[in-house]
Amino acid sequence: MNALSRFQPVLLSILRIVTAYMFMLHGSTKLFQLPYIEKFAGVELFSLYGFAGILEFFGGILLILGLFTRPVAFILSGQMAVAYFMAHTSPNPLFPLMTGGEGAALFSFIFIYIASAGGGAWALDNKLGKK
Repeated sequence: MNALSRFQPVLLSILRIVTAYMFMLHGSTKLFQLPYIEKFAGVELFSLYGFAGILEFFGGILLILGLFTRPVAFILSGQMAVAYFMAHTSPNPLFPLMTGGEGAALFSFIFIYIASAGGGAWALDNKLGKK
């Protein structure tokens, strides 16, 4: 057994929390302009960017808490896969660094891992599942 494997549940929780926080910031930028990024100023709520902002902000909060972790992470993984293929495949889908798509690709793969592995040691799902 690897000496680090005993830390796996805690490290999974840290990965989930840090990733969800960074993801939530994308949503707060689109919905509330916090932090302000000019590219996302004035995003309409009932638009594709607005819907993405809702998923990013509220999905990020749920993942930070570790609440409904698996289904939320699955949905967010799909959202990021769609974002990658809609916005980051031109001119070359095999080089995401050239198209600015490395973030979307990483979020998608991290979220699908979290959907399969669960929330880790510090997830509220663990408390709710024991009742």
